[in-house]
Amino acid sequence: MGKPTGFLEYQRIAETYEEAGKRVTHYQEFVPHLSDAEARIQGARCMDCGIPFCNNGCPVNNIIPDWNDLVYRGRWKEAIKVLHSTNNFPEFTSRICPAPCEAACTLNIPQTPVGIKSIERAIIDKAGENGWVVPQPPAQKTGKKVAIVGSGPAGLAAAQQLARAGHDVTVFEKNAGIGGLLRYGIPDFKLDKRLIDWRMQQMQVEGVSFVTNTMVTHAGMPKGVANDAKWVVTTRQLRSEFNAVVLAGGAEHPRDLPVPGRELDGVHFALEFLIPQNKEVAGAGKNPISVKGKHVVVIGGGDTGSDCVGTSNRHGAASITQIELMPRPPEQEDGPQTWPYWPLKMRTSSSQLEGCERDWSIGTKAFIGKDGKLTAIRAVRLEWQGGKMTEVAGSEFEIRADYAFLAMGFLSPVGAVLEAFGVSRDARGNVKAETETANAYATNVKGVFAAGDMRRGQSLVVWAIREGRQCARSVDEFLMGSSTLPR
Repeated sequence: MGKPTGFLEYQRIAETYEEAGKRVTHYQEFVPHLSDAEARIQGARCMDCGIPFCNNGCPVNNIIPDWNDLVYRGRWKEAIKVLHSTNNFPEFTSRICPAPCEAACTLNIPQTPVGIKSIERAIIDKAGENGWVVPQPPAQKTGKKVAIVGSGPAGLAAAQQLARAGHDVTVFEKNAGIGGLLRYGIPDFKLDKRLIDWRMQQMQVEGVSFVTNTMVTHAGMPKGVANDAKWVVTTRQLRSEFNAVVLAGGAEHPRDLPVPGRELDGVHFALEFLIPQNKEVAGAGKNPISVKGKHVVVIGGGDTGSDCVGTSNRHGAASITQIELMPRPPEQEDGPQTWPYWPLKMRTSSSQLEGCERDWSIGTKAFIGKDGKLTAIRAVRLEWQGGKMTEVAGSEFEIRADYAFLAMGFLSPVGAVLEAFGVSRDARGNVKAETETANAYATNVKGVFAAGDMRRGQSLVVWAIREGRQCARSVDEFLMGSSTLPR
């Protein structure tokens, strides 16, 4: 368990960033991974706490104390094996997961948790640099065929697990590239897309086939949902050609803001800005939205809103204002009262540190325009009591805005796809499937399973990977009667 007294001897090493003035000039990653010596010290801080709350705080149940100890002892090849035993894609999670494991770390009671996320990244980056991440093709094939609909982290995790079990797996993606929001929703400066390509190459050798630009059903996509499809595969085709189907698309339907002026030019869903930017960085055409020299308002305080802020900074926006409906969180949580659960507290992203004015308890009343173009947002201040909000009388004001990006979360999967399969849905519009029963992740339609955001709703990358892995086991049991895949 690392060094027994390490948590007393060593301080937490925070991740370092390239200076803001430099990083806003490019779209490359700007957070270097720890050196071997730094990672060893961080691993030494892992204390023998008896119950590894970090393990339970992590949705994929990473065996964190074990690989912390291995890094401390310089046994890196063993560390990547332990890490991969629970997590197919640590190169993704170590970059974009908010690290609930660190919130659950016993050392987070005094707010000095082990730098778990940074150690995880050091492990996978070192493994990649040294060629330790190699394909694991199955010893024998089963002759069974599985279709995966959606190529985000849930779909990719399910695909890799099922291919390693010996099944022929085909992943169908409506967009031009594989990865879902990993490729198109998250900016390159947070997640280098070469990592997706690297993992795809491994999966192809393992037997996974990828089919892009292909939509399931003829149904059109609602506004704000990306769709590059040139071809269509019907649900009848999938169910006749494959022994099982896994629905692993995202919760792609964005939350709208139906206030006066919504139709004005300049009001966009966040992904209408972010997806074209990722495509531009990849060399696939110019982003039709440029906010250079413009006044930008981002509505929504989460990760997607932060990504709009970072991208706007790189465009050279004249000003960026980010507003949030909810009240400003406390600067620091009450550790003993909150731990080991995820705390509500003030968080500032690297994008916000680059330049952004933030405001809380703000309601949007209307978009104001001239000649059909957005010029301002009419807003009002809110008061929160007992979980309910009321408008503060006489508090209306305007925010100058040439562009407004709606980053208020996602409501549900695209209904047309679910209707085509005939699967039941829950009250929120997600696919209805249990996770802890004998037929875990199975829908009401025999042979059709669901995992990730399409089943649970908008969530974290780690939850998507967990569900993809667990769903794969259920599919394997359905096809073969039993499974050796991990639960």
